[in-house]
Amino acid sequence: MTEIDARLREDVHELGELLGETIRVHLGDEFLQRVERIRLGAKQGRKTDQAAHDTLLAALHDLPDDQLLPVCRAFNQFLNLANIAEQYHRIRRRRADEPLSFEERCISELLQRLKEAGHDADSIVRHVGELDIELVLTAHPTEVTRRTLIQKYDAIAMALARRDHDDLSQLERDEVRADLARLISEAWYTDEIRRTRPTPVDEAKWGFAVIEHSLWQALPRFLRRLDDDLYNATGQRLDSRAVPVSIASWMGGDRDGNPNVTHTVTREVMLLGRWMAADLYLRDIEGLANQLSMQSASEAIIELTGPVDEPYRALLKQLRERLQTTREWAAAAVKQNTQPSAAVLQHIDELRQPLELCRDSLLEQGMTLTANGPLLDTLRRVNAFGLGLVRLDIRQDAQRHCDALSELTKHLQLGDYAQWDERERCDFLLTELHNPRPLLPPNWQPSSEVAEVLNTCRVVATQPREMLGSYVISMASSPSDVLAVKLLLKEVGVAWPMRVAPLFETLDDLNNAAPAIDALLALEAYRSLVGDEQEVMIGYSDSAKDAGTLAAGWAQYRAQEALVAVCRERGVRLRLFHGRGGTVGRGGAPAHMAILSQPPGSVQGQFRVTEQGEMIRFKYGLPDIAVQSLQLYVSAVLEATLLPPPAPEPAWRDLMESLAARSVEVYRGVVRDEPQFVEYFRQATPEQELARLPLGSRPAKRRSQGGIETLRAIPWIFAWTQTRLMLPAWLGAGQALRESMDAGEQDQLRAMMRDWPFFLARVEMLEMVLAKADGGIARFYEERLADPALWPLGEQLRNSLEQAMDVIMALRQTDRLLAHNPALGESVAIRNPYTDPLHLLQAELLGRTRAQGESIDPDLERALLVTVAGIAAGMRNTG
Repeated sequence: MTEIDARLREDVHELGELLGETIRVHLGDEFLQRVERIRLGAKQGRKTDQAAHDTLLAALHDLPDDQLLPVCRAFNQFLNLANIAEQYHRIRRRRADEPLSFEERCISELLQRLKEAGHDADSIVRHVGELDIELVLTAHPTEVTRRTLIQKYDAIAMALARRDHDDLSQLERDEVRADLARLISEAWYTDEIRRTRPTPVDEAKWGFAVIEHSLWQALPRFLRRLDDDLYNATGQRLDSRAVPVSIASWMGGDRDGNPNVTHTVTREVMLLGRWMAADLYLRDIEGLANQLSMQSASEAIIELTGPVDEPYRALLKQLRERLQTTREWAAAAVKQNTQPSAAVLQHIDELRQPLELCRDSLLEQGMTLTANGPLLDTLRRVNAFGLGLVRLDIRQDAQRHCDALSELTKHLQLGDYAQWDERERCDFLLTELHNPRPLLPPNWQPSSEVAEVLNTCRVVATQPREMLGSYVISMASSPSDVLAVKLLLKEVGVAWPMRVAPLFETLDDLNNAAPAIDALLALEAYRSLVGDEQEVMIGYSDSAKDAGTLAAGWAQYRAQEALVAVCRERGVRLRLFHGRGGTVGRGGAPAHMAILSQPPGSVQGQFRVTEQGEMIRFKYGLPDIAVQSLQLYVSAVLEATLLPPPAPEPAWRDLMESLAARSVEVYRGVVRDEPQFVEYFRQATPEQELARLPLGSRPAKRRSQGGIETLRAIPWIFAWTQTRLMLPAWLGAGQALRESMDAGEQDQLRAMMRDWPFFLARVEMLEMVLAKADGGIARFYEERLADPALWPLGEQLRNSLEQAMDVIMALRQTDRLLAHNPALGESVAIRNPYTDPLHLLQAELLGRTRAQGESIDPDLERALLVTVAGIAAGMRNTG
């Protein structure tokens, strides 16, 4: 164990000790000793001590109802503290003899490799300046931690940072320990679980808080580092208007299957974003006004301010007044539809121009250090965050647009749009897109569902163009899906070409993505509307749920390859939007690995990706962590653009094709064809309870009726993670790989791992999930909750899990999982003694609450939710 790993264990131990002191004060020595016996029993049980395991089970089973909640809270709180320690461990101070982390050195090392590969300085600077990486924040029903607690956890991380100095006196160390004790006590006495389901506006406010408390500081700091790395490598600086990374959001705009996201919600979220942005810029302007007290200024500034003593302050005062007016208007408009006055900022240049005038003047007067100080940071914030803090995407199901047009054409006595074939639809849509007369009758009274679709488009029409991102069409399959949105936007007055991105989600849709986009781009009348750029979204969650992760991953890869080829042939720049989730079962993977495993030619300096729920907190919750995450994104996108991975060899493609075909056959053979599977899933996992708990604004199902096929991908993955079976991430893949190894193809598989980043990423993600899986815990859920008639199926699934573990170890030529990644193995090991009791407690709680029927004890239900949150914290990117 390295010195820095020892420091992590020391932090985890101390935080746990302080939590124990808090519990002792609140609940007494006897209770704390009971918690410690449970922890030690779990730890011994991990060492295959059956007697200790049996004692642990008995202790948990005998817990009275009134002690279940505090015991669950104790283990949940420890896992959150372990996460804080591990997160801080990534950014802690390195001593002189400790190497920089990969995240800290990745860009500088890449720039050096680019030079060695023959890229000249001008080319490197141009490509860095043209980078277009958009991180799209999305709400997530597995992010259950309240903002109040997140702020306390951030304060704990800051206290760890204050202590991380070798020159502290004993008094200073005691003060930090006292602060840690106080913060942990405050967290313990705070209700960690929401009592009511969050609204979409609550979720949007959570996203805004991440920007306010972290990304607002992190982004300019990251750009300063990028600027320095670029200068050290090339002698040139990053252009002040370069925006390599920007932020968008789905929170308040994603209405796919979520009836709680209405046009009024979307409008309110956009106004709140404008209020928050104006408020944050005002804080910056106040600081700049204090700083820029100089008298020497350019003629351009003097023309605007007149001959005053402090021209910079005079110019900033004008901007401050407009920002104050904008903030006041946005606050008022949330409550009442108030039209903005001329003083309200409506375009980014109105905000950016005064700041650029100040910087240009300072540079002209020779005050370079001041010009490139906080003023440049603010300018970069303006370029990245714009007027609304985030660019809001709109997402809606393709069927809703079809229904709107069907209702409209029937009203106009043109026939039923829904019954037309694809050619008829396209002909109609293109004709109307180029027709100057309105199509919507002024007195038409559509149904409430259609009115909602049209009103959403009207909200878009009333917003400044730069406030919006893309209009994403879920379950898209044909050109008419895109044209339908274009027509609806045009008819309500959207006068600018909003990006419309079809989302291809299922296995069949992915396979049909390239032909659909080719047919769309073949329409000259469409190209005349949109120009030479097309955005396409690749769905990871639903395709993995549909076909298993291995087959879905290969389908996503092939779809991207085919889309790249189609767009190249059509002379169109393709912007791929990756709908990745946080978990492996929904396409999740470390960002650097995920980007470098994309097909060659699919990145090209552009990368758009969803960042979901709890992963937003883990990757961007602290400014230093956020800087590291941004460094990884930029280095990976730049590398994938200028040093793309090689295309796979034909033999590898053939083998991958057979692996995918076999894995989907096995996966569907269980999920679709096994007659007991649905009942096993519902009884042996907390799937039923997850739908009832206040985890997010979105319903667990797209439709109220139906089976597994109607269940959203997130609760599908989440339920299996809670029981540690992790089934969606490995089912099918393990057997396909085993049969390939048995057929003597292991050398080719290892060559694919060595030389094909896509395949290595598949194997490493599979290994990580398997390392966190635990058949014994899954069996406990089954025995406690499921009908004995279902147990043989559970035994069959666990045997498949064991076989998947064995084949990965054989393929990797190791005797234990994660042998190639000891840091991750250590992370899992630290958590297991605290996660294991939560699993057993959860199964016990599920048994007790199900026995209560409809009259569930609210304290037991709350305890159940605490276990859900704790297990998610323990599983991290598989939770």
